Amino acid sequence: MTASRILRPQGTGRFVFLCDHASNSVPLELDGLGLPPTELARHIAWDIGAAGVTEALSEHFDAPAILCKTSRLVIDCNRQLAAPDLIPETSDGTVIPGNQQLSEAARASRVERWFHSYHDAIEAVLQEREQRGVPTVVVSIHSMAASLAGTPRPWQIAISSHLDRSLAGPVLAALRRLDGIVVGDNQPYDLDPKVDYSIPFHALRRGLPQLQVEFRQDEIWDADRQRQWAARLARCIW
Repeated sequence: MTASRILRPQGTGRFVFLCDHASNSVPLELDGLGLPPTELARHIAWDIGAAGVTEALSEHFDAPAILCKTSRLVIDCNRQLAAPDLIPETSDGTVIPGNQQLSEAARASRVERWFHSYHDAIEAVLQEREQRGVPTVVVSIHSMAASLAGTPRPWQIAISSHLDRSLAGPVLAALRRLDGIVVGDNQPYDLDPKVDYSIPFHALRRGLPQLQVEFRQDEIWDADRQRQWAARLARCIW
């Protein structure tokens, strides 16, 4: 099992799309982390629908996309390496048996095999574009549960940003011009370089324009909705 799936690495579009939580797959040797399939199907294991949106955006813009092939329960590729939930022992009330009392060697193996391998794939795409002098905007695609701990999320789509609002501001304005769409600004999550890894490491470090997008999972549950939301976002970030 490889750590990443890369679409259109030589794509001509100005965007590079990332999907850190694209998959709920667990390597065979980890035996499903001791969880039943019903738990691995939940939002705790992946960002439901995010992969389909990423694929549609990659096709729309003829843009590279790098999608993580490992469940966030194996290792969360959008967390700093020192984060306590890098390899979560519990998630939304569910105990993860395969993550309990891991040895340092087991943790190091997951970091090397799944975390670094995924981010090395992103670096390879970005470095190749730098060498060719191709302007790049990095866009990270995520999805959020419709409610968490009993608290509903009204936002159908949200933009997470940090200090640089140069792209987030215009995109938020464009989204708000769409009829009947509830748009979140740093809701329910902001972009925090102390917590998030992908955008800070790959984009902020380089001074690249960037965007982190959250879709509500019930809005992108199936392929048709994923394509519809990808088309809406594409009109707002063009």
